[in-house]
Amino acid sequence: MKIIVIGGGPAGMMAAIRAAENGARVTLFEKNNRLGRKLSITGKGRCNLTNAADVAEIIKNLPGNGKFLNSALHSFTTADTINFFENLGLATKLERGNRIFPASDSAHEVIDVLTKKLAALKVDVRLNSRVENIIADAKKIRGVEVGGKLFDADAVVLATGGASYPATGSTGDGFKFARQLGHTVTEILPALVPLEVEEEFAKELQGLALKNVRVTLLADGKRAAEIFGEMLFTHFGVSGPIILTLSRQVAQLLAEKISVELLINLKPALTPEQLDERLLRDFEKFKRKTISNALVELLPHALIPVVTDLAFLDENKKIDAVTKDERRRLLEILRALPLTVTATRPLEEAIVTAGGISVKEIEPKTMASKIVSGLFIAGEVADVDGYTGGFNLQAAWAMGNAAGTFAALEN
Repeated sequence: MKIIVIGGGPAGMMAAIRAAENGARVTLFEKNNRLGRKLSITGKGRCNLTNAADVAEIIKNLPGNGKFLNSALHSFTTADTINFFENLGLATKLERGNRIFPASDSAHEVIDVLTKKLAALKVDVRLNSRVENIIADAKKIRGVEVGGKLFDADAVVLATGGASYPATGSTGDGFKFARQLGHTVTEILPALVPLEVEEEFAKELQGLALKNVRVTLLADGKRAAEIFGEMLFTHFGVSGPIILTLSRQVAQLLAEKISVELLINLKPALTPEQLDERLLRDFEKFKRKTISNALVELLPHALIPVVTDLAFLDENKKIDAVTKDERRRLLEILRALPLTVTATRPLEEAIVTAGGISVKEIEPKTMASKIVSGLFIAGEVADVDGYTGGFNLQAAWAMGNAAGTFAALEN
């Protein structure tokens, strides 16, 4: 049984390992000069391997067709991922949010143990080898073309990744191959990506991180989502964990020409009444000061002029001259500081790709193509994506496990 795997990312390496373990002769083609290029930068170089949540929770955190992976995730659970790596000699650790990391905090160690396993299984790894075409006759796989030469195969695992971070080799090649073979590729959008905003003050706040805030996403003025956590102002807009989580939905809304606004509740732990009482206490404490000086214990210094400006207040106005109506306007901004989203950052800057080969055309248990016999699809090239926290990698391991295992059984 001869199997070719296209792509040396997490799904591709897992598929090659599983296929070889099941007795297949495996060749893995990787166009980069090393395996796991994108994997090496995940988790800021620490590699968030997986998440210790149960399958149901993992599916919830895969908004891009997570339910499609129900069978694959049950066949290769988080526990299986941890055991797989620990059997390769990689110790792991649990961190907040149920995130699993290598104990060494090194993504390179993850790639190293996978590379050694491929070598031990005698997988023929060919680096600097770009697949030019997947060859199929009468909807049945024949092999692949590399450097003008045909390499025949009984099955091909397509694991080329998406179109985000093209410097790592994810340039959308798999989408082209899939279309040529008759597959549907859904609209490709960035996910887990920062957002650009219209307001100039975002640029002035560059570098300011806000913790424990609540962001409400409005679509054409209607509440579409709400999330609590940490965000960051940048030179182009906003980023940070909660912004990245919202970004997939934002990208879809913008693609549909729907207006998007974010409302930031700077003090979500306080009810409007409690926040008003807090303002009154601070105003009493600083009654001989200006508004800007009276807010120093409530807000980061850089944010004070922004908040007062949005509330149409003179930051140099004395506290004892502030009217009840002015205090009400201040209260409203503290609970709903508005940002107008104009765009996501480019796909090239996205952590993952939303969209890909339609999962309707993939067998969920085996990852086999329903269009072409002998073709298997794994990883981000499929229309599957999730939030940060190890969910995307768990999906990749599970899909690679299924694709490699069942490709080796292909007749």
